[in-house]
Amino acid sequence: MPANPTHRLTNIADKRALASIMLVANPLVCYGAVILTFRNNVDSVLTWILLFSSLLLSALLGASLSHRIKGSTLALWTTLGVLASLALPALNSPSIPVSSAVAVLLGVSLGFGMPACMNLYTKSVPVENRGRISGLTMLITGAGLFAIIAVNSENMLVFGLLLAAWRLLGLLFLYAKPLAVEPKQKTGPSYGQVVRQQSFILYFIPWVMFSLVNYLTDPLNPNYAAGGGGLELLEIGLIGVFAVLGGFLLDAVGRKRIAIAGFIMLGIGYAGLGMGVNSISLFFDAVFNGAAWGLLLVLFILTLWGDLSDGSPSDKYYAIGVLPFVASILLRFVLGKYVGSLEQASLFPFAAFFLFLAVLPLFYAPETLPEKHIREREVASYINKAQKIKGKYSQPT
Repeated sequence: MPANPTHRLTNIADKRALASIMLVANPLVCYGAVILTFRNNVDSVLTWILLFSSLLLSALLGASLSHRIKGSTLALWTTLGVLASLALPALNSPSIPVSSAVAVLLGVSLGFGMPACMNLYTKSVPVENRGRISGLTMLITGAGLFAIIAVNSENMLVFGLLLAAWRLLGLLFLYAKPLAVEPKQKTGPSYGQVVRQQSFILYFIPWVMFSLVNYLTDPLNPNYAAGGGGLELLEIGLIGVFAVLGGFLLDAVGRKRIAIAGFIMLGIGYAGLGMGVNSISLFFDAVFNGAAWGLLLVLFILTLWGDLSDGSPSDKYYAIGVLPFVASILLRFVLGKYVGSLEQASLFPFAAFFLFLAVLPLFYAPETLPEKHIREREVASYINKAQKIKGKYSQPT
């Protein structure tokens, strides 16, 4: 009989896995909080560009140097995050050099050590349970971000103090035993080798199309026009639900099927809006969008790139993999006002077409979850059902 495939998950007494989950969730919460802060308080295009360019460039640099990164290096990076959080009030400074310096500091504090954290996460979490543990990580991230926002006042100093306290918690998990960050013995594939990998390209191209289409069409989506309306809250709730559910599905049926399902759901939502914006189409768009986002975030942010590294260091895979997601947020801010002037009737069908088109490379992409793990779960499910049926008919009348 195959080994119980959920053993490693239930044994998250595997403290190494739990520590790495929290080590990843900690900066992800800060990333979400910083984006919300910029959206509500920063109108300068220069400041936005400095934030995202420093984040992306430092992440790429960090991935290149991650074979030299020790626990002490990540501790210094986390400490930099604490200092950057405390500097948040200076974003409102009339001095351009001051606000620019804060933006760069925040970008580096979010980017540099993240590839090393994700590589540690990949090594700590077995591939057969990576989906569900990624769903748990995303749930913790969402809960942490919600808690910080819920207790936040309009005072930027208070908000900075909250983020600084949260980053300090990251130090506890960094030094949690038996989690130990040691220099890697090998540097892993180069960036050129990663981008030439066929399986990487077949997943990366749809991810680029999704990121660009989704964020560039958001300014025209009536569900976000009111900012916090009922349908937007419904969508956020569904993202959380499907992030957890999607994690289990990723480990049960594989990554490829869930990716295809997510893109199709997004395409259906945009196709509905293209046929006419009304209460029914808006509702179904929120439902399909929320479900798809929950599935795709867990897959493309936390799970897939570690799978594609196939045992080698995954830092460069993650550094390149998050580029479309992060860059699309910047493009949304810079180009959103121009997109917002376009006609909904022409843009939504265009978006739906490109999302359906994005599915095509996925049909040629390999499944990254080993086939034996899918079969093990199918056998385990069959045995459980057989035992239930046997128990039902063996009960005395």
